[in-house]
Amino acid sequence: SFQDMLNEYLPNSLLREELIKRDYILTNIKKDNKWKGGKIIVPFKANGASSVRVGGLTAANDIAESRYIRGSIDSYKEIWGSMIFNHTDLLQHDGKIKESTFLRVLPDTIEDFMEYMKMVISVQIGTGPEFAVATATGTALGVVAVDRIDRFCLDQKCTIISDLVAALSVYVVGIDLNAGTVTVSASRGGAPVDVSAYLLADNTRFYHDGVLTAADTFTSLKSALLPAANGGSATLHGQTKLNYPFLQSIAIDGSSITASNIIEQIFDAYAQMRIKARGKVEEILMSYKNLASCMKFVELQKGSFKVSADSQKGSQYGWDMIEVMEVGSGRKIKFVGIQEMSDSEIFFIDWKALTFRTNGFIRKRTAPDGKQYYETRTTAGFAYILDSFLFGELEVKKPSCCGIIYGISY
Repeated sequence: SFQDMLNEYLPNSLLREELIKRDYILTNIKKDNKWKGGKIIVPFKANGASSVRVGGLTAANDIAESRYIRGSIDSYKEIWGSMIFNHTDLLQHDGKIKESTFLRVLPDTIEDFMEYMKMVISVQIGTGPEFAVATATGTALGVVAVDRIDRFCLDQKCTIISDLVAALSVYVVGIDLNAGTVTVSASRGGAPVDVSAYLLADNTRFYHDGVLTAADTFTSLKSALLPAANGGSATLHGQTKLNYPFLQSIAIDGSSITASNIIEQIFDAYAQMRIKARGKVEEILMSYKNLASCMKFVELQKGSFKVSADSQKGSQYGWDMIEVMEVGSGRKIKFVGIQEMSDSEIFFIDWKALTFRTNGFIRKRTAPDGKQYYETRTTAGFAYILDSFLFGELEVKKPSCCGIIYGISY
């Protein structure tokens, strides 16, 4: 009966639709859902023909040749999501699943679950493996102040790690939204655990369960676009970034940005990217904090910059967009604020440079006998576990067409 109801309700379609609609990056990025695993070759042109000589021919043995480099994505990354339905919640007194009960419980559970899973994937391919950073040293009572309190939920399992202390698996047992703190325990629902060894100075941060090394996570825009010297990856798709301009985005130090000069700094950075980069930046992705500073500046100043008419758009799925025009030059840039972005970076995106490759996108795990659930039994009763998964990887095939401002800390 449970399997029949799963097929009738088609939760797989819901999972895919909810995820794409609720994530701005996945909505706009080119998607390839036919990757069946194995190595993907990412070829690029390291340099073109450049031999030009004034006053005569270039010597035959001195002509610069075009070079083509073979990068690759060796395998996809995995992310799994699990939901559990208790047998007692789904049964009538006569031992059959009550359709009205099932259809009431399942949508609510999927809605909450997809909101959370969407955030996990968005953070992974946007800003990297850590989903929150400590803003103060942990306490002996298990309390840690964090920069993104919105990414935590009760009973969540995560890993806390610093540069000097070993990783510790913890469960969230308390959340104070106004104080911006979480309380963690060594067991779900247990007593607080001492985390005073995790110091602010040691770069204490939080990861989702299973994430400990770069090999566990998707390639992110942050790691791909930032130089290694500024916190990005040294290689991209198997090739060293510094060896080839094609693999280098335009990275600009944003440590001098303040709430009062952010618009000017963004337009200055945009000018640098137009000069140096090979693509055309279409949108600028930023956090709500940075977008709010931009909107406030434009509203109060009403001088060199203004919001284009009819450009302000909002979405019930968690993003806002404005189009800002620089008076005089007439240059227009789309500013997009999304929940998944961190405050310390602003991304300049040419969407043609990105492809998200997956093996069928999100799918339900199906057993060889066709069942799409796993039944468990304990002394408390029966339960049905539904697992969904995504195998994929972000391909940044033209990083030199994009840019990033880093180190923003106002």
